[in-house]
Amino acid sequence: MEMFELLAQSGVVANLKASSKKQALQELSQQAAALTGLHERVIFDVLLQREKLGTTGIGRGIAIPHGKMQELERLHGIFARLPKPIEFDAIDEQPVDLIFLLLAPESAGADHLKALARISRLLRDDNVCAKLRGADDPEALFALLTVPTVAPAA
Repeated sequence: MEMFELLAQSGVVANLKASSKKQALQELSQQAAALTGLHERVIFDVLLQREKLGTTGIGRGIAIPHGKMQELERLHGIFARLPKPIEFDAIDEQPVDLIFLLLAPESAGADHLKALARISRLLRDDNVCAKLRGADDPEALFALLTVPTVAPAA
């Protein structure tokens, strides 16, 4: 699964203004509502329920909040870069400044897990994260996130 299958250019927020985890999830829910046509409160509630199971702050300034929704027909991603890192209850206790939200249909099963793995692999790359942190233009961020993966040489 490639990033361009998950992320639309309109799903990239270059400077998300949020001072808390809750506010970031609210802002992202608003963005997701615009992309999916679903009500932002429903999206926000799904994200909060997932956070109650355990933080989606995976460390190194990165969070991948996610959830499944019966109303969705396909996977949707939203990427946000925060100009000022926020507390996110991350596993390494470091503040978060890169957030990739993933919403999936209830029936997504393996596709949801593959998408999470793809996002995680991309954001584990220190070079990619440095470039994302250095870009403040939505088009540049989108280009960095959707560069097709190249298989390693045999």
